[in-house]
Amino acid sequence: MKMEHERKTLTVPEAGREFFGLSRNASYKAAQRGDIPTVRIGRLLRVPLVALERKLEGAAR
Repeated sequence: MKMEHERKTLTVPEAGREFFGLSRNASYKAAQRGDIPTVRIGRLLRVPLVALERKLEGAAR
């Protein structure tokens, strides 16, 4: 049984760079302000793609 997993989260720098063209530091600052939605898993800070896409859709309205 082969299961294909599509990534459901990105690191904060990946999300900032891919969606907004931000540097690493600017990405973390945007996450701190709440501009990039994040979840903490232990010590890891991740950006759920569903939450980011939802936020972008809301901003487009």
